Amino acid sequence: MEYWVWLSRIEKINNKTIEKLLSIYKTPKEIWKQTSKGLLNNGVEINQVQEIVNPKYRQNLESYVKYMKNHKIEIITRYDKDYPEKLKQIYDPPQILYLQGNREILNQNSIAIVGARICSNYGKTITEKFAYELAKKNIVIISGLARGIDSYAHKGTLQAKGKTIGVLGCGLDRTYPVENQNLATEILLNKGAIISEYVIGTKPMAINFPRRNRIISGLSDGVLVVEAKQRSGSFITVDFALEQGKEVYAVPGNINSITSEGTNELIKQGAKIVTKAQDIIEDF
Repeated sequence: MEYWVWLSRIEKINNKTIEKLLSIYKTPKEIWKQTSKGLLNNGVEINQVQEIVNPKYRQNLESYVKYMKNHKIEIITRYDKDYPEKLKQIYDPPQILYLQGNREILNQNSIAIVGARICSNYGKTITEKFAYELAKKNIVIISGLARGIDSYAHKGTLQAKGKTIGVLGCGLDRTYPVENQNLATEILLNKGAIISEYVIGTKPMAINFPRRNRIISGLSDGVLVVEAKQRSGSFITVDFALEQGKEVYAVPGNINSITSEGTNELIKQGAKIVTKAQDIIEDF
């Protein structure tokens, strides 16, 4: 475990570089053993070599592993048999996933529900209703554990005693936003899962969330947008979903509401308009 933790701590090497290194050296332990000269001889760029051999990433690994074991945080790599099959099909799949909870639901039928962080009562009600009814049909609900629509998607699923997955843009040693800590705990207590591609200690930086969205859509069989402003973060998830060949669903909203501008625009652009959960269930 410590070698995977070390590898995911290294800055300036991305998933493609990790994939290249593993194709040459097979395991992170073998990468760890390499000298600068050996790495350069295998075509690794000088700035990446400097990061790989940098001793700062090799420090305190025991404390990372101890924390993970104490908090039941597991690692799933792209080379494990229970790595999510749907994620293997996307561009730039994460090489390493950190997971708390039920890994079995990562490969089940699922819908991502996303939308505005500042949502209306209409958005709250509709999100909980859709999540509840989809979960009752044993469809796993995926979202980002953020404020607003994300939170209500998880809550609606829990009301149905269904399974839900929260995908974070930070390490699993913290919940962002902090007020959703109880919600995260409830997800785990109800056999759901919380995952991240970021090693523990990673802060919830703005740059992480667009990348996180490709995992939300990648894990799912389709993406439902309930409320969204024009050019909001939900559109990033939609773009990933379309790139990945996933169905995009949108709930129509009040044309005078700023939080419905995005969803109404998606419908005009060809997203499947949905007014009840059955509109999505029939695609399964």
